[in-house]
Amino acid sequence: MTTRHLEVFLAVARVGSMSGAAKELYISQPTVSQVIAELEEHYHTRLFERLQKRLYITPAGQQLQRYAQQITDLFSQMDQEMDHTAHHRLLRVGATITIGSCLLPGLVARFESACPSTQVQAYVDNTQAIEGMLCRSELDLALVEGKISSPQLRTFDVLDDQLVLICAPDHPLAKQNKVTPQQLQGQQFIMRETGSGTRALFEEFLRQNQVQINVKWSCHSSDSVLAAVAAGQGLAMLSLVLVQKPAAQGQVAILPLQRAGLSRSFQLVYHKDKYLSAVMRQFIKSLPHAPPVLG
Repeated sequence: MTTRHLEVFLAVARVGSMSGAAKELYISQPTVSQVIAELEEHYHTRLFERLQKRLYITPAGQQLQRYAQQITDLFSQMDQEMDHTAHHRLLRVGATITIGSCLLPGLVARFESACPSTQVQAYVDNTQAIEGMLCRSELDLALVEGKISSPQLRTFDVLDDQLVLICAPDHPLAKQNKVTPQQLQGQQFIMRETGSGTRALFEEFLRQNQVQINVKWSCHSSDSVLAAVAAGQGLAMLSLVLVQKPAAQGQVAILPLQRAGLSRSFQLVYHKDKYLSAVMRQFIKSLPHAPPVLG
């Protein structure tokens, strides 16, 4: 039994004749008769009584009519929704907190302006959380600054970034021409949360230089880190793109940290088995340095 069987049955029930249903559906009367016979054989019951060349629906037919109407209505609704989806496409984009704070709003705004029929849903979290969402197919693609560990994900560098050390303008280190890694020993720090790519890169720098710090704050928000630093709560390591404006406004000071080597790349990430839809390709092309993945 198919939805076509139900559509033919409903037409017969509505007009009260095989010939009328055939005319309405632009098919032959024998085809209509065959469909009704197949339904009656399938359900082992008569759906219509044939009396003096007229059709009268049976109680079983009335019961089927109620279900058939609900089913065909639901299929019609499904077709409408899927057609709407096809013409109003959805792109689920993830971003880590640094990128979500400084780059993603502008990228999404420009993309939606160029592709008004596409709706973008954005999700901002740390690298660890975004990686999990990509692996579970909860995101189509993402932009991250942290290291991706899953072998199921493909990564492409799309933009260079650098971490810089910051403090309050009146902090003792702010007056120095250079700061060595050893001068960070025992200093109070405002850190991003565990799982953050920014934190992971800085912690690796501390291990390499055998420096121990005091983590006073742990924040999910880069704005919280900046506010705590400006209030004199400690030092912090953040992306240069996040601190340029507050530094220019005198809210924080950028320290000249020696032998930092804290450059990195923002990366495009998606699942290796993910089909690159047209809308995904359009978004990738809109990135500042689109990777060569669209061949």
